[in-house]
Amino acid sequence: MPMLTISRQLGSFGDEIADELSRKLGWEVITRDIIIQQFLPDLSSHEQHMLKESARFYLSKNEAGETYLNQLIQALNEFNEEHSAILVGFGSQVIFADNPDALHVRIVAPQKVRLARIKRQYRVDDTAALSVLSTSDRKHKRFVQTVFGVDLTDAANYHLTLNTAALSLDECVAAIQAMLRERVLRRTIERETEEQEAINNLSDRPELKNPTEREFARILDMYHIEWVYEPKTFPIEWDAEGNVTLAFSPDFYLTKFDTYIELTTMNQKYVTEKNRKAKKVRELYPGTNIRIVYKKDFQSLAERFNRGS
Repeated sequence: MPMLTISRQLGSFGDEIADELSRKLGWEVITRDIIIQQFLPDLSSHEQHMLKESARFYLSKNEAGETYLNQLIQALNEFNEEHSAILVGFGSQVIFADNPDALHVRIVAPQKVRLARIKRQYRVDDTAALSVLSTSDRKHKRFVQTVFGVDLTDAANYHLTLNTAALSLDECVAAIQAMLRERVLRRTIERETEEQEAINNLSDRPELKNPTEREFARILDMYHIEWVYEPKTFPIEWDAEGNVTLAFSPDFYLTKFDTYIELTTMNQKYVTEKNRKAKKVRELYPGTNIRIVYKKDFQSLAERFNRGS
């Protein structure tokens, strides 16, 4: 299931962003305290106290001879098989570092901005605010370093870093939501491709091959219709040895409408061949929606999809 991890500096509005995302996505926010209570429920009060106070205690072994950290990681992974959630802090970006369904975000702000926010929040002077800030930064970094052996501040641990001095809370939430949608779409296509034994053509930067495709993409953008360029190739004919002899790569995929679009000219020869391929795809891959579209119909098609949304 999709998973979002958020690492944040004190005073960066990271908690507020997590709460707003929880409201919009309907996902539970899981913090360090909740992790201990929910995923290590059978511990004694002494063990729970030690986990809250000592990072090194996570590396100690329980009665079964397993470290508390490994016990926790196993519980979180089992939870993620059935649930999406927003994990805040705790080095969760390290726990799910190899999970392709996880998105890792870091929320930061310049020290000057964070100091001003802490002064307002706690009603303290500059000296006290700086002490609070320094203590928080030091403890967070030391915890992740001790438990996971990873530098919390290393940008390579995150897919996205947002500076809330330059971005509003709403902008940050929107950016994370957009990236989550793209990531979920990419993973969906990858899984479908594996299941259907098709070929995954997703790339980081689409290169439209001809003016007709560029024009169609421009019209889709004008109507705010999300699209992916040639995301998948469907094998449709094989020889006696099982080698693919014919395949079909639709030009566009409209994500919201789960529809593949193949552009064509008025040349009847090409139209007939593309219709034959599309028919084969529908037969071999049930539930796949494909439309053959003429250039003259670009505008009207986009308008219909726009009304449908």
